[in-house]
Amino acid sequence: MSPDSYLVGLVGSGIGPSLSPSLHEREADRQGLRYLYRLIDIEALGVPPEKTGELVRAAGDLGYDGLNITHPCKQQVLAHLDELSPQAAALGAVNTVVFRRGRAIGHNTDVTGFAASFARGLPEAPLDRVLQIGAGGAGTAVAHALLTLGAGCLTLVDAEPARAVALADSLNRHFGAGRAVAAGVPALAAELARADGLVHATPVGMAAHPGLPLPADLLHPRLWVAEVVYRPLETELVRTARVLGCATLDGGGMAVFQAAEAFRLFTGREPDTAHMLADIADLTATH
Repeated sequence: MSPDSYLVGLVGSGIGPSLSPSLHEREADRQGLRYLYRLIDIEALGVPPEKTGELVRAAGDLGYDGLNITHPCKQQVLAHLDELSPQAAALGAVNTVVFRRGRAIGHNTDVTGFAASFARGLPEAPLDRVLQIGAGGAGTAVAHALLTLGAGCLTLVDAEPARAVALADSLNRHFGAGRAVAAGVPALAAELARADGLVHATPVGMAAHPGLPLPADLLHPRLWVAEVVYRPLETELVRTARVLGCATLDGGGMAVFQAAEAFRLFTGREPDTAHMLADIADLTATH
C-alpha cells in the first residue's frame, strides 16, 4: 500500500456496535487518507480467544498496517507479538498492534487515553485520595493512569475482591509501596466519605447494563466523578453526580484520546483531537 493508504482492524468479541471504525475513518478523511477499518469479530467468526495470535499473524501476512485489540483478546495476544512497548509490558495488556517490517509490536493506548482526557476535563481535580470501582482490563489501565498523574492513594473496589487485591499488589510493585490498596464493597461508604474523587471502570451504565454502580446516596458534592463508559456519554452515574454538583468527566474523552494515539501509531500523522471529540459526541447521539 502507498503511504497514504492504510488497512487496519479491530479484533474482539461482539464488536459490531464499535465506534472505532467511524472515529478513525472520519479523521483519515479529514487528512485525505485512504483508510479502511475492518471489524474482526471472533464471536461472529466462531473463533475462541485462544486463537487471537493466529488472527494477528494472518492480518500481518495480509498486509494490515495495524490492529486494535479489545475484550477478550488484550491478554491473549501478548505471547504472539515480537515486541511490547514499556506501557503494554507494565499493564500486561495490548490494545494496539503495529506491523512494521515483518514485526508485530504491541502498545497500550488506554493509559495515555484516560490520562489525556482527565488532564483536559478535570485539570484542577485533587488527587490525594481516589476511589476506583472496577479492577478489570479498563480498570487496570485507568489505575496506571491515575498513579502516573500523581494520585496519592488509590483505593480499588471490585465485585471480585481477589481481582482488586491482585491489581493493588501489581501497582505497588510498579509505583511504590502504599500507592494502592484494595477494599471490599462494604467499605464503599466510608471510603467515599473521605475521597477526593471517584472513578468508575465497569460496564454498569452502558446501554446494555443500565443503572448505577453504587447507591446514589453515597455520592456527595465534594467528589469529582470520572466515568469510563461512553455509550451513552451521559450515564446515570454522570447525570446523578452532575445534579449533585460534582465535577464530572464522561467516558468520551478516553475513547477519543486512545483512538487518536492508535491513529498516530498506525499512520505517523498527528490527529485532530478537537474534531474527534466532536465526532464522538455526534456518533453517540446518532447510534
